[in-house]
Amino acid sequence: MGFSITSEKDLSRVKKLFILLSIPVLFLVFGIGAGIASKDFTDILSGLVDINLSPTILITDFIKIGGVEATFINVAIVGLINIYFMFKYHLKINGVLIAAFFTVLGFSFFGKNIYNIFPIYLGGYLYTKYQKISFKDIIVVIMFGTALAPMISEISFSGILHPAAAVSIAIITGIFIGFVIVPLSSHMLRFHDGYNLYNIGFTSGIIGTVLTSILRSFGITVQPVHIISEQNHSIIVVIVIIILIELLFLGLIINRRAILDLPQIFSYKGRLVTDFTHLVGYGVTFINMSLIGFLSLAYVLLIGGIVNGPVLAGIFTVIGFGAFGKHLKNSIPIVVGVIVTAMFFGYELNSTGIIISVLFSTTLAPIAGNYGAIVGFFAGVFHMILVTNVGVIHGGINLYNNGFSGGLVAGLLIPVVDAFRKE
Repeated sequence: MGFSITSEKDLSRVKKLFILLSIPVLFLVFGIGAGIASKDFTDILSGLVDINLSPTILITDFIKIGGVEATFINVAIVGLINIYFMFKYHLKINGVLIAAFFTVLGFSFFGKNIYNIFPIYLGGYLYTKYQKISFKDIIVVIMFGTALAPMISEISFSGILHPAAAVSIAIITGIFIGFVIVPLSSHMLRFHDGYNLYNIGFTSGIIGTVLTSILRSFGITVQPVHIISEQNHSIIVVIVIIILIELLFLGLIINRRAILDLPQIFSYKGRLVTDFTHLVGYGVTFINMSLIGFLSLAYVLLIGGIVNGPVLAGIFTVIGFGAFGKHLKNSIPIVVGVIVTAMFFGYELNSTGIIISVLFSTTLAPIAGNYGAIVGFFAGVFHMILVTNVGVIHGGINLYNNGFSGGLVAGLLIPVVDAFRKE
């Protein structure tokens, strides 16, 4: 596109890794600090146990299950594990890895914990041994693939199987998920042709539907739940703001012209694969992540929403994909389409379900980027209609329900739009 990054300071891989490391460390410090200041530390440990022993099916808010402090520590533990893999395998800190990291962090507020992600990583590792490839090559896919982590927790702790067999069957299922999700994700990409940023969400929706159908065939019911925190915690908002300010200042330190150069990012359509760190540099990318993160948080607060676990997952995912396809120009038409549709059908905009639909709908940003605001608006309309109905298909075991819906919308809408364009 002819954009120059010459004004940007060179940033080593270790420095980039430390930038990401700072986020789980922040949650660890606040989690332990707030826990010590407010209550007996044993309450935090008890909260962590509750988080890891909960079925975690959609929607299970860890803040409601284990409390704020225990949830922070869960987020920190999951984040640090992924930082370890990045360090051990010398992963390049690029846009897709940043998106995966923020997504995993966000979903550690509701759905992912050390117990239920471990079998999926193991399955991915065994897949690399079988295929004789490096684990390094598939880590990002596995990070996203933990979308199906609730299946492990559901089988283990919901009481649908005898306790003696439940954990073993759950771990085997998780290993199977990790083993198959890599080859399946590359095939599923063809369905939506890169217009759904949460490709693994779509893949996980398909796998989840199959697994849930198998369980239902044996008379085992898997149904979504609705366990969410209905209380705002100022400490959560403060931490999110700290992270967004950190990204803002880092962007300016790395590239003093980052704000002036920001409009350059709007020229990119966002279709997979659009790595902003490569195209416009880390300075502009961090500014973009900070900007869409601030607007996401501001939207939630202005409409009177609760910044709980699911909403935090939405905000963190938006921030992460600010490095990998999303910006204001291609996201706003989608969001407007979702909001207008929600109002038309009489949904409350400040309910958690609608808020996360708005935030995660930006998975379809490439449609607005490539086909314009009007098509993007209607993509948002169709997304809102589908996302409120597809969760029951997979029973809530796919955390990226919006990615599943987004894949369906993109796969069905794009061929129709192209057909009219040819005429």
